[in-house]
Amino acid sequence: MTGTYTRRGFIGLSAAAVAAGLAACTGGGTAPAPAGQGGTSAPASNNLRVFTYEDTTTIDLFKEQIAKFDAQAGTTTTVDNLPGSGAAVYPDKLRTELLGGRGPDVWRIWGGQIGAPFVTAKQALDLTPYYQKFGWDSKINTDAIGGMTFEGVKAGVPFIARGIGAWYNQALFEKAGISGEPASYAELEEANEKLLAAGTTPLATGGKYGWHIMRLYEYLLETSAGPELHDKLLKGEESWDRPEVVTAFTNFKKWQDKKWIPEGALGLDPSDIEPEYVQGKTAYTITGQWTEVQAIQAAKKDSADFGVFQLPTDHTPLRYSGFVEGYMINARSGNPDKSAELIDFIVQPDTQKALKVTSSTVAGAEPDPKELPLSYEWSQGPAKQPFYTIQDQAFPKKVADQYFSIQSDLLQGKITPEEAAKQMQDAVSAWAKG
Repeated sequence: MTGTYTRRGFIGLSAAAVAAGLAACTGGGTAPAPAGQGGTSAPASNNLRVFTYEDTTTIDLFKEQIAKFDAQAGTTTTVDNLPGSGAAVYPDKLRTELLGGRGPDVWRIWGGQIGAPFVTAKQALDLTPYYQKFGWDSKINTDAIGGMTFEGVKAGVPFIARGIGAWYNQALFEKAGISGEPASYAELEEANEKLLAAGTTPLATGGKYGWHIMRLYEYLLETSAGPELHDKLLKGEESWDRPEVVTAFTNFKKWQDKKWIPEGALGLDPSDIEPEYVQGKTAYTITGQWTEVQAIQAAKKDSADFGVFQLPTDHTPLRYSGFVEGYMINARSGNPDKSAELIDFIVQPDTQKALKVTSSTVAGAEPDPKELPLSYEWSQGPAKQPFYTIQDQAFPKKVADQYFSIQSDLLQGKITPEEAAKQMQDAVSAWAKG
């Protein structure tokens, strides 16, 4: 992605601590802890371990590139992968390993407060010396770097800057008589009604884990509250117990009641439901550029049969939900230098292209308009616009869990939109004061 990122800090979701560890840690010999990090490092070794959450459609590409690195660097790298659960589970497993004294040498992670707790706990290495050694500041989008800089510590190397939009099936839009992409919220609602009348469920979304269906709510809040108020709400600077929030929750329930989302959406797994727009079972989904590889190309479909547009909010600036992802190094790694070499290999333009990264922060790794026309279209349009922090990175873990519970209770009819707004205020207020 080559656009300008207008928010250097991310106010995100903190990692939690549950679940079991994964495979073996680094092995053989003894090495001192990295300077200033404290604790005891793992034994020195050329055996590395990477923990990631590649999609099942891209993990083989990733392993191929890691094998290429090993051949060059004289290392042996194990890849452990946990796809599908997103920020609801992955950080928990990682933190459990680290708290148990083990952990991968390198891990993939989201920016903001999903990544921040690992820095606060001094589990992630300060990568400033490696930024200087490899010249990452001049190769990677500086605003994306800001998304993985915590209280001045460059603890992560971002390789992805994601933007969330509406990816749709053109044939189903045409069948429903929708002649153009919705340019206002009212037009989006009208499109939903036309799609439903044509026998198609409009939006593919699932509530399992909470974060996927949340993308609908955060969009509705951006629409009802507007950019300035939305940002203040996410930072706890304004009360959630207000009409704009109630309106967003009211519309959230409306999307369910109008059957604009699948029946029983709360129980649906995002990895199952999201690709259904490609299969023609639903008309569109709210997702990012990765879907061109993981859903469209994986189904051996032609990108020309699909489209992408920025969800209309009726506000200026027109913003979208965004976030960064990157890699961190274990402060107790037995070989931080080789770990940094591995990250530098990953963020080379050729590697990024081989991995089919559709929204790279790396100069020279922009999406190929011939291979990834829709991702390229996004990079040249919406990606140049400002974004707001995706909401599953906008709160600490405890607040995020409460937030997902409130969403669920509202859609189940256990609470009203007014009660949902009050409960969100209680949750955010307790966090903001703490």
